[in-house]
Amino acid sequence: MRFNKTIAAYAAGVATTFVAIAAGQAIGAAQNTSFDTITVHRINVVEPDGTLRMTISNRTQFPGIIVKGKQMPHTDRNYAAGMLFFNDEGTENGGLIFGGRSKDGHVESGGHLSFDQYEQDQVVNLEQTEENGKRVAGLSISDRPDAPMDFALMSKLESMPDSPEKRAQLEKLDAQGAFGQPRVFIGKNQDKDSRVNLKDAAGHTRLVLSVTASGAASIQFLDAAGKVIRTIAPGG
Repeated sequence: MRFNKTIAAYAAGVATTFVAIAAGQAIGAAQNTSFDTITVHRINVVEPDGTLRMTISNRTQFPGIIVKGKQMPHTDRNYAAGMLFFNDEGTENGGLIFGGRSKDGHVESGGHLSFDQYEQDQVVNLEQTEENGKRVAGLSISDRPDAPMDFALMSKLESMPDSPEKRAQLEKLDAQGAFGQPRVFIGKNQDKDSRVNLKDAAGHTRLVLSVTASGAASIQFLDAAGKVIRTIAPGG
């Protein structure tokens, strides 16, 4: 009896050891697993402490504005899927998104790659948009304020339906410099003109290089009020 108990205990110990080894191998394999195809709705890439650094998502689960790990609504993204990137503090600092749809003859489509200033909006973006036959594509560079953006306020305003009150608040913020100013655009506008627009720090266009769809080329110099003060064109 004593011998049998010893054998049983030994066998149990050996079995436990093998189970532990198998479990460890399974965990190790899970950490280094290779797949041919993965079908998911969303993937979050996080640091060891759980801080979100990147998300890849479909349209339905695409996140809103995430600031220091807290998410707020962002209705402008209700048709897009793609990738967002976050800094060490879990705040969005760039993204790559795409969307496109046609509903009742209304076409809306676009692609967007952006690089954000710290705790601010994008300062560099490569973008293509289309809406009912109106198409714009190009590279834009902007100035942003030194102060962090009030993300909570912007999320609240964005969620509001269009109204005189909403427009008045946005105009007030714009006048206060809350959004910064565009500085450079290189691309194609709705009129199918190839253009380079250069603006001053106040957002006034001061130089325009343009080639129209028909081939007419020109260089225009403008004053702060937007008046053309000189034009250079072939034969002019």
